[in-house]
Amino acid sequence: MSEEREVAVLRYGHRPGRDDRMTTHVGLTARALGADRVILPDNAGQSAETVRDITDRFGGPFGVELRDDQTAIVRNWAGVVVHLTMYGERIQDVEAEIREAVRGGDEVGGDGEAGRDLLVVVGGEKVPWALYERADFNVGVTNQPHSEVAGLAVFLDRLFEGAELDREWADADRRVVPEATGKTVVDADGDG
Repeated sequence: MSEEREVAVLRYGHRPGRDDRMTTHVGLTARALGADRVILPDNAGQSAETVRDITDRFGGPFGVELRDDQTAIVRNWAGVVVHLTMYGERIQDVEAEIREAVRGGDEVGGDGEAGRDLLVVVGGEKVPWALYERADFNVGVTNQPHSEVAGLAVFLDRLFEGAELDREWADADRRVVPEATGKTVVDADGDG
């Protein structure tokens, strides 16, 4: 996947009090596993602030938006729309087709363009049938009940074919030092 194509994650719906932690984790997972930005419902302000704070401390770039027009975002998206749902086609059956659709020159794009932006929709409550119809791909990471955060993580890893795990972060104040045991966080310049 080229950096020219944007990967945005849309958290569709948010129930304050019930979904706060899950919505925050959708944003953090999107950031950590290669998306360029997350779009959250306008009533998820605390989740947005948490994701922005993590981005400020651990690096970016990563965008966080609060929007009240989620249906319009999906309807008007000019690129590829993937809706993650346990009712969708198996990820292992469509992942190559999705990568090709984003790269351009496939049946979904049809015009052979250099690449297309990708919107990954992660539902937070019951999504309308129109979303299933609008999506270019309805994708099930597994067809069993599970966390939407787990589904997003697996999807992004399959999309980027593991390359997101080697990502370098700019403008970080802190970084985690990988080690077999312990929990070491240091200043980004390497000092304790």
